[in-house]
Amino acid sequence: MSGVSAEAPVRVSARIADLIANMTLDEKLAQIVGFWEGEEGDSVAPMQAESAPRGTLDHAIKHGLGHLTRVYGTTPVDATERAHYLWARQRQLVTGTRLGIPALVHEEILTGLSIWKAATFPTPLAWGAAGDPELVQRMGALIGTSMRELGIHQGLAPVLDVVRDPRWGRVEECIGEDPYLVGALGTAYVRGVQSAGVHATLKHFVGYSASKAGRNFGPVSAGPRELADQLLIPFEMAILDGNARSVMHSYAEIDGVPVAANPELLTGVLRDQWGFDGVVVADYFGVAFLKHLHQVAPDLADAAHQALTAGVDIELPTGDAYTAPLKAAIEAGDVDIALVDRALSRALAQKEELGLLDEDFSAGPPTSVVLDGPQHREVARTLAEESIVLVSNDGTLPLARDLRIAVIGPNADRFQALFGCYSFANHVLAQRPGVDLGFAADSAADGLRHEFGNVDLVQGCAIDDDDTSGFGAAVAAASAAEVAVMVVGDTAGLFGRGTVGEGCDRDDLELPGVQRQLVEAVIATGTPVVVVLMTGRPYAIAWATAACAAVVQAFFPGEEGASAIAGVLSGRVNPSGRLPVSLPRSSGAQPYTYLHPTLGGGTEVTTVDPSPVAVFGHGLSYTTFAYEGFAAAAEVPTSGAMTASVTLTNTGARAGGHIVQLYARDLVGSVTRPVAQLVGFQRVFLEPGARATVAFEVPTTRVAFTDRTMTRVVEPGAMTLWVGDSSHRLAEAEVTLTGPKHPVTSASPRLTRATIQS
Repeated sequence: MSGVSAEAPVRVSARIADLIANMTLDEKLAQIVGFWEGEEGDSVAPMQAESAPRGTLDHAIKHGLGHLTRVYGTTPVDATERAHYLWARQRQLVTGTRLGIPALVHEEILTGLSIWKAATFPTPLAWGAAGDPELVQRMGALIGTSMRELGIHQGLAPVLDVVRDPRWGRVEECIGEDPYLVGALGTAYVRGVQSAGVHATLKHFVGYSASKAGRNFGPVSAGPRELADQLLIPFEMAILDGNARSVMHSYAEIDGVPVAANPELLTGVLRDQWGFDGVVVADYFGVAFLKHLHQVAPDLADAAHQALTAGVDIELPTGDAYTAPLKAAIEAGDVDIALVDRALSRALAQKEELGLLDEDFSAGPPTSVVLDGPQHREVARTLAEESIVLVSNDGTLPLARDLRIAVIGPNADRFQALFGCYSFANHVLAQRPGVDLGFAADSAADGLRHEFGNVDLVQGCAIDDDDTSGFGAAVAAASAAEVAVMVVGDTAGLFGRGTVGEGCDRDDLELPGVQRQLVEAVIATGTPVVVVLMTGRPYAIAWATAACAAVVQAFFPGEEGASAIAGVLSGRVNPSGRLPVSLPRSSGAQPYTYLHPTLGGGTEVTTVDPSPVAVFGHGLSYTTFAYEGFAAAAEVPTSGAMTASVTLTNTGARAGGHIVQLYARDLVGSVTRPVAQLVGFQRVFLEPGARATVAFEVPTTRVAFTDRTMTRVVEPGAMTLWVGDSSHRLAEAEVTLTGPKHPVTSASPRLTRATIQS
């Protein structure tokens, strides 16, 4: 025996305890693995081909099965037809195995249920730009409802990684660079999904986004304080405030220890500190990666041992290590069966919670499911409209409807540019040329035609090559127009098949290919240029904000994104999105975050100025807003809540939305503190001349940090609170936290309450 014991015993029902006591080893192992039954050409993940399931599903379910992996999501199949297949497989498990336990079915749900013909919502960066938790929760509920109707029990989202370096390809899956923004919106999404009776899965726990130089799977050197005070915060909120029922480990190695083999994180933080009693699932092939990539395990049996010891309960997407290799190690006496029983008890408890232990699938599957109905469209449209960020504008926008408009750029006529990497369109259909998208999604050019009438469309160049042969046509079109709308940016894809997305990292932050040169060639015509960035990351665009009439940022705005963009350009939609990430000045200044301490910004002792082109929280409007009467309680106990209020007035001629942002700065701390920290936000809509008072109640937990003893505390002392339309200050007040140093526990409040009084 190795001497490793199974700690943190799991409380289970008598029913589950009886089940476990009567299970064979084969039956136990079957419940803690998944099975991925694919077709030729379905590979959507690295090592999927090399680590494909051994044998057929009929063979795999001989002793039962824990998870069915992506039954709907890796090939374009009609959902109701596939539901008949799934119900038949589940009945096979119920009637054809000794224990009769159905499998748990999971799918990707990052921007909607990622199956053919299902609604595709804006990418999470757009959620961060919209700053509307209630709307994100509604979106989650719609997704969860579709899952439940199709017999899907678990969705692999939200991604709660905090953006650290925009060069990383998976930035487009993230909500933003601020932990509280990520946590608040991620929690709302979890609540929405799980309100439908299914489970959400938090990804990727933890540190994945902090890889060196933004390289996917790259080593992470984050210290325990950075982990605790920034990277872990969103997960803590989603578990303790959102009751998330599943967590997926990250691929990261932190200071040399892979998270999949780290009991301090997967058991110590998750379970011992936060009391998490759900299930930890492996990121795909993550257990095998302990051998193949991290090389901390000599074989798959040892990889299984390390992962189980750390707290990885379920191996996904299929059983590479938790099947025959683990069985042999247990039978040889090298692995304690108690580790399997611990994981098994959590897996069965999840099935019990979802009602699967009592489900016999005798009732038939759904005969029709609304995957993209009016409610989906309304939420997608509103979220897209709220997420568009007007970065700069010399007064050219909004555009008059009778202007001669040239629409130019490689993303102008591509509906794929609306969607992120984990959309079905870019995740699966990109490898299935000729297969119809399955639902309506206009390109940006289509949206502009609907809004303005006929437009002159020219591609100009491709997304990411060096061909400039189309520049002449673009210049000619712009010269003949009164305004040029240039739609540029990214194509989302997987592992080199895109300019952004999983495995699509960059070593600079220039627009891909020759897109900048195209824009500059059109600028040289003298025709006013409006640049629309349809991207999955922020790019270094100081040159564009200086030379263009306007710059509009759209972070993959989803199926209704074209209409939202066109509406912003025409003025039908008053832009109200705010940057969830800073717009960088250069790639050489990365990694950068607005949460930096004093010496993390530009100072007299360095020649590098990392200050961004546009700060976190920035965004313009077609109306104006005034802040009046900002006030905050002068003294607050360290164990209490800071209160503040401000009156917002729409002083312009147009109705519009606005996000009131509340920030704090700890003036003196026992460790260095950020120069600005978001502690609350509230979206407000006001008619011209209307006003509203926004009141905040901020738990002091929001300004807690890990002190020199590595204890997370609220320290007494002076704070500055301020409100603004970005992280820049518009009105401020001084607050003193009084009393003793206050330790933060899992019982401490975490979410700021904001109320609107009209």
